[in-house]
Formats: sequence, structure tokens, C-alpha cells
Amino acid sequence: MYLRPDEVARVLEKAGFEMDAVTAKAYGYRRGDSYVYVNREARMGRTALVIHPTLKEKSHSYAEPASDMKTCEHYVQFPMYLAGDNQDHYGIPHGFSSRAALERYITLMFG
Repeated sequence: MYLRPDEVARVLEKAGFEMDAVTAKAYGYRRGDSYVYVNREARMGRTALVIHPTLKEKSHSYAEPASDMKTCEHYVQFPMYLAGDNQDHYGIPHGFSSRAALERYITLMFG
């Protein structure tokens, strides 16, 4: 079982991220130069945290992504995925099975 989007949002806020965007599909969070999204559509939490694509390689040291990428027109702080039919923004989705695992990941990635 993975953390639900609302639980991921609480961990981000506890870690000093501030919500600066709310849409039907995502919450946007900023801390300094770092930006992440909480995928509100991830009811089971497997793709609840979405990181910037430039962090993909760094992230592999700490957690396996849930899939290669997640596209969404609401991820406006992330680059466009131009290879697909529809031109949406994209990021790298992750899911975490515990708050401790997510807190550790945030510390290692954004600490």
C-alpha cells in the first residue's frame, strides 16, 4: 500500500515545501529552486509524487520510479513532452509505502 496524495502533501509541507498551485489533477509544491507535484489522481498512491525530469538520474540512487514518466497538462513547471500526440508537460512519478521512506527520499533529493 502506498501513501495517498493527501499524505504525500502533508509530508512535503512538514519538509518545508509550500503549496503554490492547486488544480483538479495536481498540487504544486516549491521549496527554494525545487519543484514537485502531488498527483491528485493517484488514488492508490503509486504515482503520487512527481519530480522534475532532470532529477531522474539522481533519483535512481534513492528510489525506483513507478513508471518512466507521467504526463499532465497541469505540470506547467515541468518541460513539455513533445514526442506524444498531445503536448503535455511531464515528470517522473514515484510512490512510497511509508512516511519514513518518503521523508528519507525528500532529505536525500532536496536536502
